[in-house]
Amino acid sequence: MSDPVPGGPGGPDPSRRPRPPRSRSGDWRAAAVPAAISAASIAVVFGLIGWWVTSAEQWPRIVAQFFSLHAMQVSFPRVLQGFWVSMQIWVVVLLATAVWGLVLAVLRSLRGPVFAPFRLMVVIYIDLFRGIPALLLVLLFGFGIPALNLPGLPNSGLFWGAVAMVLSYAAYVAEIYRSGIDAVHEGQRAAAQSLGLTEWQTMVWAILPQALRNVLPALMNIVVALQKDVALLSVIGVRDAVREAQIYTAQTFNYSSLVVAAALFMLATVPMARLADWVTRRDRARRLQVAG
Repeated sequence: MSDPVPGGPGGPDPSRRPRPPRSRSGDWRAAAVPAAISAASIAVVFGLIGWWVTSAEQWPRIVAQFFSLHAMQVSFPRVLQGFWVSMQIWVVVLLATAVWGLVLAVLRSLRGPVFAPFRLMVVIYIDLFRGIPALLLVLLFGFGIPALNLPGLPNSGLFWGAVAMVLSYAAYVAEIYRSGIDAVHEGQRAAAQSLGLTEWQTMVWAILPQALRNVLPALMNIVVALQKDVALLSVIGVRDAVREAQIYTAQTFNYSSLVVAAALFMLATVPMARLADWVTRRDRARRLQVAG
């Protein structure tokens, strides 16, 4: 039996044939139009905002007080030196916070009646240090503890201010860790215990590796926030970028040094924020692949 003739009786309808693939020569045009519209919209909106700000009567005085190039050049070396101090504090506080927060999360996640006192102490700690503003903790620790002159303990305001930052941020980091621990399927814990692992070994070898991978994007946001909040130590006299900028402002009554400090923090935090976004997108793609 011969095959049906196209277009004839019993043959496929020519009008329903698949269309040939479109030429890619027009793809760049389809992409260029939205890009051009977006660029024009951004230019119009920000142009109007810039015109509105610069048309203010006091704009020349604002430029002289906050954007003086001469003041920026003079204050830059001192502010940069203080910014280096800020970054050193940030690294030390970040490492200590990561370790202390993990200890708190593990203690709160351990099961069994023998660990009940530790879980209670961690809950009290987290409620206490999440309820007190970080600035207030820096003031209390930075001024209060050195004034006690306790034997065997350092009297440096910088040391105790950094301790206050660690205690405050560790409370938030512990909860992030705990959310990752709780997200691990209960079967993982049961499988580890069926192999004879103790509660502590199960936590270290089976639960934590998966939990840390789950909360990495949230931890990156904490890293960015802590990078900025180390500037709080300037209130207790630490010669960081903000403090150096304040000293120059007090001497000259010009605020351009504060803009320099803000620009330095932006140079550090913006790449870190973009890294956090990249880690978040990568984690989302990994989860979609696993779900698929």
